[in-house]
Amino acid sequence: MPGGSVISFNCVDSSLSSLKNCQSYINTGMDIATSVALDLVENCNDVEEVNGMKSVMLEYAAMDRELNHYMQAVQDTVHQIKQDKPEDIPDLKDLVKKKFTTLESKNSDSDLRRNEKFVHFMEQLKRMREQFGLQSTTDANEAIEQIDEDIAVTQSQMNFCCPITQMEMQKPVRNKICGHNYEETAILKIIQHREHQKKKARCPKIGCSHLDVKRSDLEPDEALKRAIESQNKQSRTVQ
Repeated sequence: MPGGSVISFNCVDSSLSSLKNCQSYINTGMDIATSVALDLVENCNDVEEVNGMKSVMLEYAAMDRELNHYMQAVQDTVHQIKQDKPEDIPDLKDLVKKKFTTLESKNSDSDLRRNEKFVHFMEQLKRMREQFGLQSTTDANEAIEQIDEDIAVTQSQMNFCCPITQMEMQKPVRNKICGHNYEETAILKIIQHREHQKKKARCPKIGCSHLDVKRSDLEPDEALKRAIESQNKQSRTVQ
């Protein structure tokens, strides 16, 4: 660009990298809050305390949304400058602020409840209560139904055996698409084997029509893991 200013975005890239690190801390915090809430359900089912953890999760979701909006505002601003190639160096801070404000103006409470970690949190709470024979609160049920009807659907009878190994699961994961559980190492081996064959991995649960299981479809099923551990403890006590 003859006579124009050369704009370096190295500093911006470095800042974005730091923000992504902050995002990982938020995710870790949400994982810890989920674990604490499940502990509360398992040990005392204190509704007030569990609702307190729900509020913590929503606060984390709000931080995550704000961080995402800021990173998007920065990325959009950089893209715009690279595309427009202005003669004079623009006020990056002002441009980012305007884009960020626009994004934040569209916020709603429903955004927070659609946060992937919060959805997982609510689902795990419901599954935990069901597996321990506890009554779910009306608010919890309504929140889950608002997120997605499919999230509220759980199996009436839990099977602690992996459909692949036919052994009791030690580290169960749940398929977010079809809802079936597997031992983590077993399903990952199947996916890897099928990838080497350049083929898709179908759900190993008999009767399931899901034909393309991906790693990204799998999530740890902490509620099921705790139910299995609880049953084993009871069995040892009886013996």
